[in-house]
This record gives sequence, structure tokens and C-alpha cells, in this order.
Amino acid sequence: MKIEHIAMYVNELEKARDFFVKYLGGKSNDGYHNPNTDFRSFFISFDDGARIELMNKPGLVDADKPLTRTGYIHIAFSVGSKEKVDELTESLKNACFEVVSGPRTTGDGYYESCIVGIEGNQIEITI
Repeated sequence: MKIEHIAMYVNELEKARDFFVKYLGGKSNDGYHNPNTDFRSFFISFDDGARIELMNKPGLVDADKPLTRTGYIHIAFSVGSKEKVDELTESLKNACFEVVSGPRTTGDGYYESCIVGIEGNQIEITI
């Protein structure tokens, strides 16, 4: 069994798509639009087969997203080396994304950083 995809609702669909394509190497489909419901989505695919579905529709409720909350907390992306973790973290920092930890080696041996990405959602960058 494998996770087929992860889905998230976003307020700014194109901006979210551009984030995953520009910074994390995703490839976007052309998008989907249901004119009856005004539901819109993009699937972002990554080289290893993982996919994220970004979705938008009218009437979304945007709840607070404190860093220490229950439920899903981040999506982790493996970039292959410490140097790439450092480079991507610096690139995101320079693009005004908040770095909330790292880059660092954690107590359980991961080399990682974590940023607050699109719409307050955390993205972990690891080897």
C-alpha cells in the first residue's frame, strides 16, 4: 500500500501551485474546474511519484494554524543532502518565508529545517 496523494484546500490556488513548482520541483497538471460548484484543483507531481492535490472552492473557512496544534503538522520533502537543505532553506528565507527551525541535526538524527510555507502550512526540508 502507498499514500496516493495528499490534498489541501488553499485560498490562493495559483500561488500555492507556484510555490510547490518553484521551490520543491513539482510538476503541475493543467488544473480542473467544475463550473457547477466552482471547485478548482491542481495536482502537483514529484519525481518519486508522490502527489499533492491543491484545491479551492467558495466558502472556505480559514482557521488559525498555530505551530503547536494537533492534527497534520507538516509535509516533509527530502532534497538529498545537507547542502541542498541549507540552500533551499536560505532561498525560502530570502523569499520571506519564516524559518521556524534549523537547519539542524535533530536529537533523532535528522538533518532538517522547517519553514512556514504557503498559507501558514509548515514544510520540512530534510536530506
